[in-house]
Amino acid sequence: MLKKKSFFMLTTLMLVLSVLISACSGSNNGNNFAPASEDKKEPTSAETRSFKTVKGDIQIPVKPQRIVTDFYGGELLSVGANVVGVEPTAFQNPFLTDLLKEKGTKEVGDPTNLEKTLELKPDLIVVMKDTNYEALSKIAPTLYIPYGTTTNIYDTVKLFGDITGEKEKAEQFIAAFDKKAAEGRARLKGVIDEKATFGLYELTDKNALWIFGDNAGRGGQAVYNALKLNMPKKTANSKEQTVQLSMEVLPQYDADYMFLTTYDPEKKGDALKQLKSSAVWGNLPAVKNNRVFFNDFDTYYRYDPIAITGQIDMIVDMLIEREKENKAKK
Repeated sequence: MLKKKSFFMLTTLMLVLSVLISACSGSNNGNNFAPASEDKKEPTSAETRSFKTVKGDIQIPVKPQRIVTDFYGGELLSVGANVVGVEPTAFQNPFLTDLLKEKGTKEVGDPTNLEKTLELKPDLIVVMKDTNYEALSKIAPTLYIPYGTTTNIYDTVKLFGDITGEKEKAEQFIAAFDKKAAEGRARLKGVIDEKATFGLYELTDKNALWIFGDNAGRGGQAVYNALKLNMPKKTANSKEQTVQLSMEVLPQYDADYMFLTTYDPEKKGDALKQLKSSAVWGNLPAVKNNRVFFNDFDTYYRYDPIAITGQIDMIVDMLIEREKENKAKK
């Protein structure tokens, strides 16, 4: 009887030890991996890696789950990130409005409000401005990515695909962008003279007039990089992305097609009326040939990857329609 009891206790002890050993082998051994299947292990939100920034190397989640940002909402959304907080004007971006609503994204102010950010419990914060950098860094790992870090849509999408651990989604977005760009170029073939020039201009409510390059918003990447339309010679030869123009020099920067946005937050319209009444403006070839386009500021100011992609069809459509209109008048 005693032998049977001892054998039972020994068997039970061995079973308990085997369970403990099995549990330990599946717990954290410094890599924090939670197996998604027998074949592949997916990183948990707790696993981190080092990311190099101008502020130094920052430990960030391999797969961040809740991201707060100021001005990088579109960049993060382009690679499928879960953006829980973003600066207020992102909600005025027509290319992002529905996406932000679907995700239930909250606005966190500008500069980024600390209390609002804390309430959203982010595991990563990505900012263009470093105003509250030190304080934000105490809430969650914070990446400071200064404006101008990337100069085209390809590098931008790859960077944010890297930040979020979504390199595959970044590649998918770029492939879709290239397809959209090729389709746009094909639609314009035979409609637009291949030698025609296209200029991007902006008028402010203070009567300041500017011309833009390919990486300063206003449709630049869609016009010049995706559709590969020609810059005005003066702009093409300039190293500057933005140049302020006087009315006297405007004819030197004109183009066969002119896209004009107006920054007029109070919607007064005085600056645009004054521009249109100018003799210099009235004598520009694009004005005489009905090839000036007055574009919505909120739509064409945007330069995130989602906006750039959306602008391609809009620009192609307006050019085709205008050429039809002009042809019908002849």
